[in-house]
Amino acid sequence: MDISVSSSKEDENPYNSSNVKRAKLNSTLAALLDDPILSDVPRNPSLSDVDTLISLELGSAMRISVLKMDATSFEVPVMNTATVKDLKLGIKKKVNESEQSKMGHRHISWKHVWGNFCLSYHNEKLLDDDAGLQDYGIRNNSQVHFIPYVMSRSSRRHSRRKKHRFFHGLNKRFTAQ
Repeated sequence: MDISVSSSKEDENPYNSSNVKRAKLNSTLAALLDDPILSDVPRNPSLSDVDTLISLELGSAMRISVLKMDATSFEVPVMNTATVKDLKLGIKKKVNESEQSKMGHRHISWKHVWGNFCLSYHNEKLLDDDAGLQDYGIRNNSQVHFIPYVMSRSSRRHSRRKKHRFFHGLNKRFTAQ
């Protein structure tokens, strides 16, 4: 009987709880991230962030510099096999983390950003999201630029399809009467 009481007391012990372990892990992680050597690790790194940074050290990833239109820049690590879409996702993540740490919660409409601007490398617009970065000649330490770019209505296939479906439904409705 004493054994069962002591085991239940151990369960109630806050030092054995998963919350304390998590807090200890978070404090250790925070102490590690304050080390200048690990300055490129994000504040709340995901497994993919850590994996990309390890790959960067091993040479199977590259660091791309992104020049904004205000002449400031930041770096985004991506795998060597990354596509334009992967780079855009990395930019989105990096900018959102930066805005979060500077100003708290702030919403950026990425649909608006990519609808009005595009990335460019050596005066070539990176418009095909499925194209590999290496297809454009982008290598480690390359610099891409944001440039103004407004999609033409003809290249917005999705909105055109919606319009077609809408009018197609109207045609059936009016011809049946």
